[in-house]
Amino acid sequence: PRHGHRHVRDCQPLKYGNLTHEAWPGDNSTAGPVAVTRTFVSYLHPEGSDRKVIYGHFTFVRNPLRTFSVLEPGGAGGCLAQRRVPVEETAKLSKCLVAQNGGYFNMDTGECLGNVVSDGKLVRNSGGLQNAQFGIRKDGTLVFGYLSEEDVLDQSNPFVQLVSGVVWLLRNGEVYINQSRVAECGDTQTTGTFDKFINVISARTAVGHDHQGQLVLVHVDGQTESRGVSLWEMADFLKQQGVINAINLDGGGSATLVLNGTLANYPSEHCAFNSMWRCPRSISTVVCVHEPRCDPPDCSGHGLCVAGSCRCHSPFWAGPACPACDSLDCGPANCSGHGLCSAAGCLCDPGWTGSNCTEECPLGWFGPSCRSRCACDHSCPCDPETGSCNITQHWALQDQLHRGRAILCTLGTQVSCGDVICVPRSSWLSLSCALALLLVLSALGNAWLLLRGRRRQDRDYRYHPLRDING
Repeated sequence: PRHGHRHVRDCQPLKYGNLTHEAWPGDNSTAGPVAVTRTFVSYLHPEGSDRKVIYGHFTFVRNPLRTFSVLEPGGAGGCLAQRRVPVEETAKLSKCLVAQNGGYFNMDTGECLGNVVSDGKLVRNSGGLQNAQFGIRKDGTLVFGYLSEEDVLDQSNPFVQLVSGVVWLLRNGEVYINQSRVAECGDTQTTGTFDKFINVISARTAVGHDHQGQLVLVHVDGQTESRGVSLWEMADFLKQQGVINAINLDGGGSATLVLNGTLANYPSEHCAFNSMWRCPRSISTVVCVHEPRCDPPDCSGHGLCVAGSCRCHSPFWAGPACPACDSLDCGPANCSGHGLCSAAGCLCDPGWTGSNCTEECPLGWFGPSCRSRCACDHSCPCDPETGSCNITQHWALQDQLHRGRAILCTLGTQVSCGDVICVPRSSWLSLSCALALLLVLSALGNAWLLLRGRRRQDRDYRYHPLRDING
């Protein structure tokens, strides 16, 4: 087809080879305000006889991956419903700091035209129809130019925002209008012939970027055939302001700028209730600058997005690079292999407890996180995992049982827990008395032996020398 991607590729200057679009790393700075809007009043052709004044606004946008969106008219589903609403209405729904009209649409039916991707959702696929495109990929790369249908649908680094315009104004800092006249589908616009659309003076809007990767939204006030700029003048003006790549968005009566929910331009449409007054046109898609949004915007359903960061409902929800509340993290120990990490922390396996499931169940408790009390006779311990009372206690519990035996036995009852046996108090008293009697008898025996030894020391011993046996 005449305006297919192959046609675009074959008609472009040889120096670009087969590359039909330009990519530029988007700014990712977070210092300073999200966007700065400046009003300008400038002279075109200041030294010539055709000198004229133009006025409008430049908006410089930081970190566009997080602060810029392409919005459907009146919110999600607007393109499918073929809604047309003023920019102000869509801007208020999404709390836009700055909002401008976006892509083209069918004036009769309200159908969105071209490719549309809104916050990661493919809303409309043009089927490869070639007009100038602007998009932001998932990694933050800004893309300007002509895209094949395969480019649009590519999921290796998908588009998270995408909108179609008509006429690629600047390519790598050079005016690219002549090449656009040959390559693009001129039927998308309805001003008249493609040449008239390019040359007529009118209100214009555009989107581009500067050397820093900041997004640049441009609005020039005007009225078709009365005031404003042609696309040639628009391209030259943007080039003078240091814009690198830029495409032309819907303009004329659609050109609208809303700042903080308030209309900031002079509309050119006559109001339906009185032609003396001018009113903003109900249009289709909107380009919106907002406070930084989270990725994903709903924090995976486990947190609240505040100033571009997810505040997770639980400290155990986290994410890989910046918190996205999409994965659970219970710390380095990760429940020590004895439990499952949950939004409430570690859910310990039966027989284990503690913040990281590092402790075995204390005596008398069992089950997950040791929440259940043993129900064995005589307060005997149970299996820490199953709660079964028919067990042979391992050595760790044996030590505790022997220590507790004396306490159990003072109750005066005979109990048996595994191999631990307690004797009644009466038996202990009898045994104690027998031991005491033995001690007394032993003491008396020792005293008698001592007295006997002293008596022997008191006897008179005499020395009789041995005599010779033989006389």
